[in-house]
Amino acid sequence: MMKQLVSALFLSAVSVLPLAAQQTQKPVLHGRNWMAITGKPLAATAGAMIFQKGGNAVDAACAMLAATCTMWDTLSWGGETQALIYNPKTKKVIAINAMGVAPGGATVDFFKSKGYNFPPEFGPLAATTPGTPGGLLYMLASYGTLSLEQVLAPAMEMAAGYPIEAQAAGSIERGKSKIEQWPYSKKVFLTHPGEKREAPEAGEIFVQKDLLSTLQKMVASEKQALKQGKNRKQAIMAAYDRFYKGDIAREFVRGSQEQGGLITMDDLAKWKPLEEEPLMVNYKGIDVYKLQQWTQGPVMLQALNILENFDLKSMGYNSPKYIHTLYQAMNLAFADRDFYYGDSYAEPREPMKGLLSKAYAKQRAGLIQYNKNDPNIGPGDPYPFEGKKNPYIGLLKERGYDLDFTSRNFAPVHDMTSNLPDTAYMERLWLGTTSVEAADKEGWVVSMTPSGGWLPACIAGKTGVGMSQRMQSFVLDSALNPFNVLAPGKRPRVTLSPSMALKDGKLFLSSAVQGGDTQDQNLLQFFLNVTEFGMNVQQATEAANFNTNQLWLSLGGTKTADRQPKPGQILLNDNTSEEVRSELKKMGYTLSFGARTSGPVNAIYFDWKHGSLWGGSSNHGEDYGIGW
Repeated sequence: MMKQLVSALFLSAVSVLPLAAQQTQKPVLHGRNWMAITGKPLAATAGAMIFQKGGNAVDAACAMLAATCTMWDTLSWGGETQALIYNPKTKKVIAINAMGVAPGGATVDFFKSKGYNFPPEFGPLAATTPGTPGGLLYMLASYGTLSLEQVLAPAMEMAAGYPIEAQAAGSIERGKSKIEQWPYSKKVFLTHPGEKREAPEAGEIFVQKDLLSTLQKMVASEKQALKQGKNRKQAIMAAYDRFYKGDIAREFVRGSQEQGGLITMDDLAKWKPLEEEPLMVNYKGIDVYKLQQWTQGPVMLQALNILENFDLKSMGYNSPKYIHTLYQAMNLAFADRDFYYGDSYAEPREPMKGLLSKAYAKQRAGLIQYNKNDPNIGPGDPYPFEGKKNPYIGLLKERGYDLDFTSRNFAPVHDMTSNLPDTAYMERLWLGTTSVEAADKEGWVVSMTPSGGWLPACIAGKTGVGMSQRMQSFVLDSALNPFNVLAPGKRPRVTLSPSMALKDGKLFLSSAVQGGDTQDQNLLQFFLNVTEFGMNVQQATEAANFNTNQLWLSLGGTKTADRQPKPGQILLNDNTSEEVRSELKKMGYTLSFGARTSGPVNAIYFDWKHGSLWGGSSNHGEDYGIGW
């Protein structure tokens, strides 16, 4: 009772303090030389170890990625990696696309023949080709300084045995009914077979012999290449070839196919990570960078373009008017995401020039009703803003949209409700991953949102590598999104979405967050917390956010009803005042509440006045940072 009283008094006090003076549950991290932040304390320590060896931010980020994969921090080595990297030599932000693709046998007809409306959530049929190993090796070879052996050393030590934390151990126990179906997963995860608790206990030394062997093989290939006179980059890419074309690939494919998977040697050999130009918009003098439309990243850019038409600061942080305006702006952006985003390397080509134009955003902003939620928001028509005619007018008409895109009667009837219980729906909305943030004194910065192969994971043979589950983010019906229909060799449109921002040509903010469809909702609010309300980076990571449910879920069940939007539903922080609650109800919102609604966001702020780094590491869960 006393603890609850103190907590209530603290929250009450915080609510009346100026935003810039609010206390935080975790301290701001300060560093002069480097900053390493990620979802697990041990993984942040791995990044610190690499910095102490003289590595740069890319080396450290790769080490943290390897460690989080080894710890099953809602991802595995068979998942996917998305990254933004600031290169101080060119003074440009580059994007890394290490998203796997659908295997050759993955077709719409195949999944529909099995009764699916979306590809499955779990198991070998959910797997795209692994992207994380290739992404890590490409980033390290191209922009790192250390050897693969040095960067993988912490992960290999962990694979040999580390004390597993309660979060992962609990996930294994909760998911054991699925894990028991997959022989290689069962062998690795269920360390106490036949006992009441078959999963490891928190603090138990968790050993992954097969994964250790896989990592050792990759390092051995690097060493052999160096002995043969290859240079550093060539030696690291020799490890790449062994994973995607050699004995590791053969065992991965054999283990996948034995359990009913579709991935072939040809699928692995054809895949490769890609370096891309990121997308960018300018918000009030700040250049904000996101990955391309194979992610949901442009949602944040679209929302910023819309919000630039409003005086947000004058509304007040998390006032009813502020919450309403952001909610509506996000709904407009997500409606476009749900219909127009997809693999930028596959036909048809997405209308990104129109979607990101300021004129289109102004038109969309004009749809926001100032005094009530609009449950009928749907996709707009960006094509005229790039001088083209929309080829999907007929498809939109079939869905029941009003084709006068200045009106508000957009939503087809079947979009309006979901029969899924709220608890299951919210779990899918928030479905986690991890984030990695790294920066060094030379100016290298990495913002990363890796994911895939989460627990309960299906391990591919004796590789120790959990397969991705990202195939579920495809649609099987072009009426939902003609750009994101499953096809062999295609990337699904994913939720994974790191951010970076520059101001006056200099680094300003780098941030990333876990949480499925909420990622760009939380990153948007984090960014505005700093830019509009003057919060420091730690205050902004902890500040109470809200989430809209008025969108199609990107992850979840195989039935249409599992994914449908819930117009007007909003998640608010428990500390939201009665006055704000009352006003939002009058606007037509259905309210739900949570104790922590901030992300969790991890971020770095660049203090040019003092020549230092400020780190923000969420007070959610186990996110952790170290600076020096």
